[in-house]
Amino acid sequence: MTYTINRMIPDASIDDVDARARKALADHGFGVLTEIDVKATMKEKLDVDMPDYRILGACNPKMAWQAIGIEPRVGAMLPCNVILREVEGGVEVCAIDPVASMQAIENAELHAVAGQVRDLLAKAVAAV
Repeated sequence: MTYTINRMIPDASIDDVDARARKALADHGFGVLTEIDVKATMKEKLDVDMPDYRILGACNPKMAWQAIGIEPRVGAMLPCNVILREVEGGVEVCAIDPVASMQAIENAELHAVAGQVRDLLAKAVAAV
């Protein structure tokens, strides 16, 4: 089973894709709660260089509320991470597949919610 929903954005800057990703996520009910600039962190902590790489922690409050109501400890697996990484020829957008990440929890009701979240994330990634 794959664990991410992916899309390549050719000939784009990471700043452009970042703005497009945030808009697409918002248009599908997600807010960005956290942001990690992995490139800057690795430079600061390890003094290593790498291509641009950002992690956006996205949350759809309605879906999170449903999931927490079904399985209170699911918050340990939230928010849904979306990565933006500079690759040759453009920027790759990868969102976690919540169905894959929720396989560790044996709860059919939660899996149904994860499927709905996956559909929303797939639409958001496609809209970037």
